[in-house]
Amino acid sequence: MRSDPLMSRDYRTINYVSGPIMFVQNPIGVSYGETARITLPDGEIRTGQVLDISREMAVVQVFEGTSGVDNSVTNIRFTGEAAQIDVSIDMLGRIFNGVGLPRDGRPNIIPEDTVDIAGTAINPYARDKPSDFIQTGVSAIDALNTLVRGQKLPIFSGSGLPANQLAAQIARQSRVLGEGEQFAVVFVAMGITYKEASFFMNDFERTGALERVVFFMNLADDPTIERIATPRCALSVAEYLAFTHNLHVLVILTDMTNYCEALREISTAREEVPGRRGYPGYMYTDLASIYERAGRIKGKTGSITQIPILTMPDDDITHPVPDLTGYITEGQIVLSRDLFRRGAEPPIDSLPCLSRLMNLGIGPGKTREDHRNVADQLYASYAYGRDLRRLVAIVGEEALTELDKKYLSFADQFERRFISQGDENRSIEQTLALGWDLMASLPEDELKRIKVEYIKRYHPAYRAG
Repeated sequence: MRSDPLMSRDYRTINYVSGPIMFVQNPIGVSYGETARITLPDGEIRTGQVLDISREMAVVQVFEGTSGVDNSVTNIRFTGEAAQIDVSIDMLGRIFNGVGLPRDGRPNIIPEDTVDIAGTAINPYARDKPSDFIQTGVSAIDALNTLVRGQKLPIFSGSGLPANQLAAQIARQSRVLGEGEQFAVVFVAMGITYKEASFFMNDFERTGALERVVFFMNLADDPTIERIATPRCALSVAEYLAFTHNLHVLVILTDMTNYCEALREISTAREEVPGRRGYPGYMYTDLASIYERAGRIKGKTGSITQIPILTMPDDDITHPVPDLTGYITEGQIVLSRDLFRRGAEPPIDSLPCLSRLMNLGIGPGKTREDHRNVADQLYASYAYGRDLRRLVAIVGEEALTELDKKYLSFADQFERRFISQGDENRSIEQTLALGWDLMASLPEDELKRIKVEYIKRYHPAYRAG
């Protein structure tokens, strides 16, 4: 019980506990979002944050969980400060837990600054237009669904599909052309298993990619409430690296479905009225507060680009998590179970994929002048070849014309050579050259989406003289 409301902010008025949530009676001078220090009977100190406040009750979420809390003895001190994280350039090459504490057995960082994990709102007028090509080394992304600096481009996966392998490949291969060492990755893993965590750590250490990666790791058995803070802590570090140290930062968030499940669990503990499929009605706003922290600022060299990865339950793209994510972000990369079963690696299905900002990051001086035309022709030819497969299943291949058989063969070769590249790291020149090689199997007059001058300059038949 508080002795003097003017001198102390300590409470022992816990009413009851529900999951990771504590309800504290009669708060005075407590603000929404401020940090709380919870002292357990055995002296252990945990951290919490005020989720809701009224005259009668303060709702506090405890990042480390509420096991061991005794209603009558546990002490809560409200600090009057928002949740913060220490940041430094020395965080590159380190592994942290969900709230920024070292998980690699090395000492705490020496902070250069302490920042609010909610971030600082960017004046819309100060935002710069996303531009410039980011090379991921993955042909299906670089050629057809280009990632642009400052963009947010999610990957929609299904249960059991190799989204983690693709995430690790993008993390170790991505770079901004011409910038070299000025590129960094903030890798955020939420609700992953020990096996998945071991895969990521071994992959980054084996390839040497860890030197430019800040790795935030929240395991499946870590407190649920820590999962809510993890992407915000990571994005605060990304903002510091981008706008203080002028780095181009790629933030990979996996798995956002686990984050949303945690959000639903907290909402249930708070006894809120559920929305679609039990998720809270404010989930759109909550996701937007994460995704909209990507972008560029006028006058700043650095940038933040996001690749959120999420698992679609039952491969349902209309599920609330991918549905709301699609509204906020600028496109999507979709993994196909059918391609995965046929051995494609990575199994990226080009037809439902989209990058709305692609045109801002390609063309002369960024990739190559023929990039847009090549992408359009590859997409159209592959779509026609896929349609012919369904026709063959009905009437048989004998009913096809010779031209149709070439398109059918093109679709097969496109999946086998262009989409399925394994761990190969391809430059944009290699990717476009492979696209031209595949299109050379079609008659030249079928390349209707490519300018004649580009055909004469880049077509293998003309390059060979």
